[in-house]
Amino acid sequence: MSGVAQEGFSALISLTAFGASEVQRLGQLHFTQLAHAAGADGVEVRGELLRGAASELQDLAQATSALGLQRVYSSPQGLWQDDGTLDQAALAAALQAAQTLDAPRLKMSMGGFGPASVPSLARLRACLADVSAVELVIENDQTPTAGTLSALAFFSAACAQAGHPLGLTFDMGNWHWTGECPLQAAQALAPQVTYVHCKGVLRQPQRWVAVPLSQSQAPWRAVLRALPAQVPWAIEYPLQGEDLLAVTRTELALLRAEAQRVRECRAVL
Repeated sequence: MSGVAQEGFSALISLTAFGASEVQRLGQLHFTQLAHAAGADGVEVRGELLRGAASELQDLAQATSALGLQRVYSSPQGLWQDDGTLDQAALAAALQAAQTLDAPRLKMSMGGFGPASVPSLARLRACLADVSAVELVIENDQTPTAGTLSALAFFSAACAQAGHPLGLTFDMGNWHWTGECPLQAAQALAPQVTYVHCKGVLRQPQRWVAVPLSQSQAPWRAVLRALPAQVPWAIEYPLQGEDLLAVTRTELALLRAEAQRVRECRAVL
């Protein structure tokens, strides 16, 4: 695996949980401070919500360091282009952003990775060798090419065969957008999962929407029981309410309680 993983359970907040419009209006630093006040162990900084990438990342690096927060950098770009070629420019930009943030973990989707992309894994390994302090993790997104169990399983197997296994970010909600079973995916991919995106889902007439875990139509507890509980879990569902600080504290407590329940269940097996 590339880079240095964050060991042990911790409760993070993906800053998009506070709403894209609000985050862009007030800035990710504002919500980082709120997350810290609510008791989060860390935050996931979102590349698509940056208002001024270089300066904002530097400010966030200083603030998270001073507050003792873990940080993850999330790039909105896929790692492979639609034609299956490695997007080295996107990778370089994402790695630079992660380094500016001083984030030990970089999250990307795999994009257009397919059978023709396998030879480029050697190039990816070479690129990552220069930044060994950053762990690259691949997330299942909401697309057919990078958000199905078959696609993620093929990718993980190809990486392992190439001698360069990468950790996975398991987004428990995104599987619904691609018509997949999240529990089946969790059972199959759990050994490769090093980071979990916690997300409830609700089916509306024309689409799925993200909701808090307690409002989810999906069997979220069963999915979490199938996943590692000794890796960071991040809230990536809407955090809303008149007392946003109290709401955030409540949701973090729910996450920690569920992780503790999973660990206790496994201890007696």
